[in-house]
Amino acid sequence: MKAPCEEAAILSHPAEAPCKANTGRWVLAATILGSSMAFIDTTVVNVALPSIQTELKASAVGVLWVVESYGLFLSALILVGGSLGDLYGRRRIFDIGVSIFAVASVASGFALDVRQLIIARAIQGIGAAMLVPSSLALISASFAENERGRAIGTWSGLTSITMAIGPVLGGWLIEHASWRWAFFINVPIAAAVLVITLWRVPESRGASATHKLDYGGAALATLGLGGLVYAFIMSAAKGWRDPLIEAAVIIGVLGIAALPSVERKSKEPMIPLGLFRSRTFVAANLVTFALYAALGVFFFVFPLDLIQIQGYSATAAGAATLPMILLVFIMSRWSGGLVSRVGPRLPLVVGPLLCAAGFALCSRPSVDANYWTAFLPAVLTLGLGLAVTVAPLTTTVMNSVPSDHAGAASGINNAVARVSGLLAVAILGAVMVAAFGHKLHQQIRKAAVSPDVVASIEANHTRLAAIPIPENLDPDSKASVKRVIQDSFIFGFRIVTLTCAGLAVLSAGIAWMFVRS
Repeated sequence: MKAPCEEAAILSHPAEAPCKANTGRWVLAATILGSSMAFIDTTVVNVALPSIQTELKASAVGVLWVVESYGLFLSALILVGGSLGDLYGRRRIFDIGVSIFAVASVASGFALDVRQLIIARAIQGIGAAMLVPSSLALISASFAENERGRAIGTWSGLTSITMAIGPVLGGWLIEHASWRWAFFINVPIAAAVLVITLWRVPESRGASATHKLDYGGAALATLGLGGLVYAFIMSAAKGWRDPLIEAAVIIGVLGIAALPSVERKSKEPMIPLGLFRSRTFVAANLVTFALYAALGVFFFVFPLDLIQIQGYSATAAGAATLPMILLVFIMSRWSGGLVSRVGPRLPLVVGPLLCAAGFALCSRPSVDANYWTAFLPAVLTLGLGLAVTVAPLTTTVMNSVPSDHAGAASGINNAVARVSGLLAVAILGAVMVAAFGHKLHQQIRKAAVSPDVVASIEANHTRLAAIPIPENLDPDSKASVKRVIQDSFIFGFRIVTLTCAGLAVLSAGIAWMFVRS
């Protein structure tokens, strides 16, 4: 797979080395490994959450922040990261992001309490905000439009296979060593990425780059996204009337509301508003918002169900989604070329509808469900839907804008995906805690246990299925309380997964109405 020298020359700084015939392969190798590091970390951490919660004695809110602190900084700064790549060099910003991510991974692995882990995860988010949009911008700069779909399909497929290996390897490390090794595995990957980029990947930036960051736009985007995401995350614990939550909402709304006006007046806007004149670009981002909201919350609650309710080991939970990811890997190069053959509308309608069916199937199993008959059909259906959707969706976004703004377009689309997933985890996570607490309150009072035990169980409802059962109970009472906790979790889990199915149907409807065939 060769990168066209003509396009690279247009997008590169005049003083840079000329394009080489095999540049595209090295660009793909570096971006696949770099993106995989960020994506693997998300899936591995989800598998590691039960162990982290137990060892660090964290509440459900603390565990939520282990996930959300990373997502908060990634979402708030990803637009800045994409803009920095266009201005100062996509390879340079990509490498800086990889380096920050690796150092923060080491800090995460050595965290002594949940607060230290949350801080280290936030720094990981800063690194990811720089490397994630730069990876797609490097691909867009290195491949002509007629080759870009297959290149993105290759990136998507190979990234998926590394994501498949990551949770299984991470689960094995968690079982046989410690959850801390789930973070340490990022270090050799980061080292390999830096060697490849510094050795083989040429620098590129936007042809109109002036080396001046849009500080006003960067500040407003960061405050706006950060304020809203923080408010949604903390509202479950503090309530919407808490002064800090109200202040975060106000800052977030004002920041987002003022952003278009500031960007319109800026000579070098971080978010070129002209991109939104493209109906396809807007529609593809709306599809992204709805679908990735569903995926974000699903991959947060699914490992909890497998480990805490179904009794899977961390390794088995990591392997449970392996068939889904293998499907994405096998089909992504083919699906990446669908846009050039049939247009974007068909895959962006069919794919999300298959995802909706997969989410709905996941809501069916109860406690002690058999994987092969209960979960495998759902996992395969969801995998087929993602295989048909992901590469065409990314290709549609990148093809709908000029290559000069590849970093900004990638940053916007990644911000949409991250923010939607983050908000979905915050909102539907709160819904699940509320549904779990409601069902628990109904059922625990029917169990043959003392009022003190009832009070203790209800007081810990935010820990969901990790609620500690008093040791002084007799075996029958313990079994009864455990069953109540499991049934309450399943009740909340079904509400969340069916909501995910609804969001996937919504994304298909948006594609049908607004994406041109």
